[in-house]
Amino acid sequence: MSSSSQTIESHRSAAEIYHGDAECKKKIVQLLTELCLPKGLFPMEDIEEFGYNRASGFVWITQKKSKNHNFKKVKRQVSYATEVTALVETRKMKKMTGVKTKELLLWLSVVEMYFETPSSEKLTFKTGTGLSDSFDASAFELE
Repeated sequence: MSSSSQTIESHRSAAEIYHGDAECKKKIVQLLTELCLPKGLFPMEDIEEFGYNRASGFVWITQKKSKNHNFKKVKRQVSYATEVTALVETRKMKKMTGVKTKELLLWLSVVEMYFETPSSEKLTFKTGTGLSDSFDASAFELE
């Protein structure tokens, strides 16, 4: 069992859990709205399960196969693994796993995304290497 699978198991008992692509997509959009984050951050397909443990802030999304998505407005390719996890709070996701962004020729893990200030229009993405980049949040709304 991967470490993220074990982490999911440890949060499962107290979590709200949803199954099926349509239901999961609806609940993910509801959560992103609640967290004041762009609703198009997870353009995943064939989602099997979405879970959210409100007490710990831990979320997970599992999909049948990994998926690459091109955010056209910021010319950025992002890869979503079969299992994506994060700790969430308003305007922020941290300790993310399963999301990578392409920088030149390298795929870098995205470990955090956040708004610097509540009124900010720019969403900052931080990679495991410590690099960060900010983009207009509107680029990550549902297409």
